[in-house]
Amino acid sequence: MFHIILLEPEIPPNTGNVIRLAANTGCQLHLVHPLGFSLDAAQVRRAGLDYHQMARVQEHADLACCLAVVQPSRLWLVETVGQTRYSEVAYRPGDAFLFGRETAGLPAAVIAAAPPETVVHIPMRPQNRSLNLSNSVALVVFEAWRQNGFALEGADVAS
Repeated sequence: MFHIILLEPEIPPNTGNVIRLAANTGCQLHLVHPLGFSLDAAQVRRAGLDYHQMARVQEHADLACCLAVVQPSRLWLVETVGQTRYSEVAYRPGDAFLFGRETAGLPAAVIAAAPPETVVHIPMRPQNRSLNLSNSVALVVFEAWRQNGFALEGADVAS
């Protein structure tokens, strides 16, 4: 239903957690190289448990290749500089969510190339830098999924 794109993730347990999230929500996960770890790393496997086989995970050489393959109906950049709160967007099936590296976020050039209304943020206290990557992905994905009635593969799932 939705696409999660992690641009150059660096921390194995975060990616493992997102693999598990993708498996449980029906999202497709796209990992854009370079990765800061091997997908075979024990930390990724531990966080993802046995969900790695149940998740749809695709690797891409770079962001341009990823977007060419995914061809999302709409691309939402999730970044602290966004002017729109993530919960104020009406998400649709086929939308993709782009998240940056844990230590640096999305590159300035990627943000500058996007229409400002497609850059969304998660509210938090102003003194803090950011939320954990896998927590951020979960917030956005579950909001989008909630808005779409928690539909999974065309069928409603009981609440």
